[in-house]
Amino acid sequence: MRPLRAGAGAVATTIASVLPVFLVGGLAVQMGDDLGFSPAGLGLAVSVYFGVSALASVPSGRLVERYGAAVVGRAGILLAAGCLLAIAVLARSYPALVILLGLSAAANALGQLASNAALARHVPARRQGLSFGVKQAAIPASTLLAGAAVPTIALTAGWRWAFAAAAVAALAALPAVPPAEARPVARARTRGRQVTPALVVVGVAATLAAAAANALGTFLVDSSAARGLAPGLAGLTLTLGSAVCVTARVGGGWLADRRAEGHVAVIAGMLVVGAVGLGLLAVAGAVPLVVGVVLGFGLGWAWPGLMTFAVVRLHPQAPAAATSITQTGVYAGGCLGPLGLGATAAAFGYPVMWLTAAVAMLTAAAFMLLGSRMLARRG
Repeated sequence: MRPLRAGAGAVATTIASVLPVFLVGGLAVQMGDDLGFSPAGLGLAVSVYFGVSALASVPSGRLVERYGAAVVGRAGILLAAGCLLAIAVLARSYPALVILLGLSAAANALGQLASNAALARHVPARRQGLSFGVKQAAIPASTLLAGAAVPTIALTAGWRWAFAAAAVAALAALPAVPPAEARPVARARTRGRQVTPALVVVGVAATLAAAAANALGTFLVDSSAARGLAPGLAGLTLTLGSAVCVTARVGGGWLADRRAEGHVAVIAGMLVVGAVGLGLLAVAGAVPLVVGVVLGFGLGWAWPGLMTFAVVRLHPQAPAAATSITQTGVYAGGCLGPLGLGATAAAFGYPVMWLTAAVAMLTAAAFMLLGSRMLARRG
């Protein structure tokens, strides 16, 4: 029962911790009309969120190693619920929203790293690949909850009630967190000091890869519409990509459990194929679009769970501290990618932007391969 409960708790904690940012994205139209911000303002708010997540990642990893996954996981859920309620009541202007959303980013870092540690310590090694794949697939599930909140609550009772309901839903994740275990305090204090050159290189690769891959969710619909697709079909391309992404994250984790080593090198290969998909998005035509979406989402954005699994497997003595380094890279990419690539698209058009993203993903593959070799030598 413990592995199953740990997996369910990790999924629940992950969804609750990231719910604020996805709910803001899902309710952006209603919130923008009320608080007076544009799509550019939404992009800035999301960038601030991921920037704060990046800054909070390493300290959060140390807290997990010091106090345990259960305590920190519950703290992340409570902070997320508090921020959701605060947005519902106190967000009366755009600056107030950005501040509260930035505060909720700390909950994201706490929840993610607590979930990583819980899976590492309670799930058998032979099933950890699948468990991390399912956990990362839960993140796109948050977008489904955010999307469902629009017709069910926001368009009837108002967006503030949607945030209040989300706060209650986040609190419902608390019982799913596995109970705390006694942990040696003196030993835990040494676990936060796990920064190695290999992890930094993998973190840099994650920054570039996440920056490129985030362009898929951010710009795919607008890019598809700009090339002449009807708005409905443009939206369906994102739905297709999200479905492929969820499937690939779970399937990639399942396959990882059947491979003893070399997982970071596999990620490098996935990024190369994902870069091909991003490059195809710069080509006109329906076939390149569909193939590019499948390859881009299916391989170029399916690696976070596999990366976390690989790092945990190589650093079982300090999973939260080790993954905090690579998670910092993912968050930094989420912060910088939309800003940089959005500016590129505005200045030179979407085809140039997709090619730039493809180059960034290829560079990430090279860094990931270098990190794989460094980790192999370390092991």
